[in-house]
Amino acid sequence: MPNVFFTDLLTTISERGRTILRLKPFPQDAAGRAGSLIELCRALLTGRGEASGVAIAAEVLERYRLLDQVGRASFFAAIADQFGPDQERLAAALEKWKAEPNDNGATAVHYASEPRRLELFRRLNRAPGGTAALVDMRADLLRELRANKALIEVDRDFTHLFGSWFNRGFLVLRRIDWSTPASILERIIRYEAVHEIHDWNDLRRRIDPVDRRCYAFFHPALVDEPLIFVEVALAEQIPGAIAPLLATERIPVSPERARTAVFYSISNCQKGLAGVTFGNFLIKQVVEELRRELPKVETFVTLSPVPGFRAWLSKAEDAPIDADALAQLATVDNPDWAKDPDAADRLRKIVEPLAAHYFLKARTPDGRVVDPVARFHLGNGARLERINFMGDVSRKGLKESAGVMVNYLYDLDDIEKNHEAFANQGEVVASSAVKRLLKGERAIFGIPAPGFAQG
Repeated sequence: MPNVFFTDLLTTISERGRTILRLKPFPQDAAGRAGSLIELCRALLTGRGEASGVAIAAEVLERYRLLDQVGRASFFAAIADQFGPDQERLAAALEKWKAEPNDNGATAVHYASEPRRLELFRRLNRAPGGTAALVDMRADLLRELRANKALIEVDRDFTHLFGSWFNRGFLVLRRIDWSTPASILERIIRYEAVHEIHDWNDLRRRIDPVDRRCYAFFHPALVDEPLIFVEVALAEQIPGAIAPLLATERIPVSPERARTAVFYSISNCQKGLAGVTFGNFLIKQVVEELRRELPKVETFVTLSPVPGFRAWLSKAEDAPIDADALAQLATVDNPDWAKDPDAADRLRKIVEPLAAHYFLKARTPDGRVVDPVARFHLGNGARLERINFMGDVSRKGLKESAGVMVNYLYDLDDIEKNHEAFANQGEVVASSAVKRLLKGERAIFGIPAPGFAQG
């Protein structure tokens, strides 16, 4: 209710402000529209009146929505070129600090060096629905960034502001169940990014049974818009495949018998918030919620996809695979092998050691772990617990990960230690079972043991 009241207040102020403004008509051509919008942005930055400022901010956002792709590209280019730091003010502050290098001078340099577009975004945020509009604007910017790298500074400014506006202190955790408003449930269906939710019945199977949970983070400025959500399955033991968890005809696990909580799908909902980290807070808070509700649950694991595994096998020069094994691996795309135990066993002997190498040894050119899902969970302090061959034999699972899924274990006693090892030394904390798979690649692919030259 307080949020609704504040939004209504802003709308009232905006409408009163519009009555005292005399805005030029919006041009019809793309370049003219972008230029007109930049003029409004300058007026917003130089204005002092509260009502007129809110009105101009609302007009900027409304007219921005009318821009086509060409107009938006021109708008972002102008924001990058014309709304950086005030050069004269910055130069004066630097000269003053050089003459008298004290805290006051350093503070003056700090504020003078701030790009003017940061204040522009802050003022745009005062408009009714401003936060949601700016999140959508950044999603557009990310698309433009692919073709125009000069926009990187604008994106950094967005990320800087969003990191403050969406910090953990503002987020609200809510459980999603069948009594949740339909508008939110519809968004859960739409935003699910890991395992598609096919219809309302499929959604109900994921959130309504006694052994299912779903939690989402919300922000007060984005009413009924989830930021990120996680789907949880209660189980008696750590699962190795996704199909039994999502089966239409399955017997629910009694919460009294459950000893394991499985995070099997984590989906970010807002493209404009890419790179703004709150997924780690979500998992840790959900763990605490589950521990309070179900004290017998002691094991917290994921059942995670490996979306970059097949791409790495086809492109990486350091993939330890010979031509014969590569040819056999190509048969993965035909799901019939999963019905043949001998064929499955042959592929298992190839895939499992390669997957262990992928996680423990493969790195990007800048030295990071290749897999983005692994970076997320390892960065949160999880341990790579198990590699599951045939974990996902759906068409998508075979295409992206050769059917592999993995379990990351969240051991609450070791989370901080694991996080520090990964963040500071790049160490992938893994179970002995995963490490043994890595040793197996030497026997299969003719890789020499450490300390021996290959002759």
